[in-house]
Amino acid sequence: MEWPTLLLGTIVLRPYVFVFLAIYLTIAILNMGLVRSIVFTLLAYTIAFLSEYSSTRIGFPYGFYEYIETTRGQELWLSNVPFMDSLSYSFLAYVAYTMALFMWSPLKIDRWNIRLVESARVRKSLRVVFSGAIFFMLMDVIIDPIAFQGDRWFLGKIYTYKEQGEYFNIPLTNFFGWLLVGASILYSFTRLDGYLDQILPYKEQEFPAQALLGPALYFGVLLFNLAVTFYIEEWALGACGTSLTLMLFWLLYQKIRCPKKFSL
Repeated sequence: MEWPTLLLGTIVLRPYVFVFLAIYLTIAILNMGLVRSIVFTLLAYTIAFLSEYSSTRIGFPYGFYEYIETTRGQELWLSNVPFMDSLSYSFLAYVAYTMALFMWSPLKIDRWNIRLVESARVRKSLRVVFSGAIFFMLMDVIIDPIAFQGDRWFLGKIYTYKEQGEYFNIPLTNFFGWLLVGASILYSFTRLDGYLDQILPYKEQEFPAQALLGPALYFGVLLFNLAVTFYIEEWALGACGTSLTLMLFWLLYQKIRCPKKFSL
């Protein structure tokens, strides 16, 4: 089958992924320009694919799992990994990065017109990298258990672990893998971003409430997955995910209330 047909099949099978992707690209371009957005997307996809390729073969970093090839021939695959799966890491990593920037950057606040005070030092700080990796991993605490039960909603059964995991069928090694991969993506990008500063000055587009755009998509992804969780009546998982989401929302609210408390 020709790749344009497979690409169309990928979009039809996973439309919500491409809605999130389009929103991410819009926000990223507004925040950091086209070149950095392309660099971030390609870098995140490459690291994500390598991590999944490795884990499906040697169990590192997520633990042993494999994709079920029921959609091969209907959507794009790269080796034994669906294209859309590694692609989703790009917008998940980016919104986690915006959460970290929100937490550690100085803010300009005029009611809900909240903007970051741009700082190359903050953007490249290890505190942003590692807190961003934690935000990235915490998304998966909500996403992966519901994706694992994709046969109960429109995602479909797409993967299986070699052994049953400790957290709603997901092994704890999976979350370690997300933490490691998130740190790798953000560390690599922030180092490249420092290089890009020398040849392409960082210039964001002025937009109302700009600092809230990335975090809004972060919570949008979480709420989408929580909605599916309650739709399939996974009440315990939904309660855990809701508690985590509320905790993260409270953290951002505290940042808005006391912006200097968290700033670098």
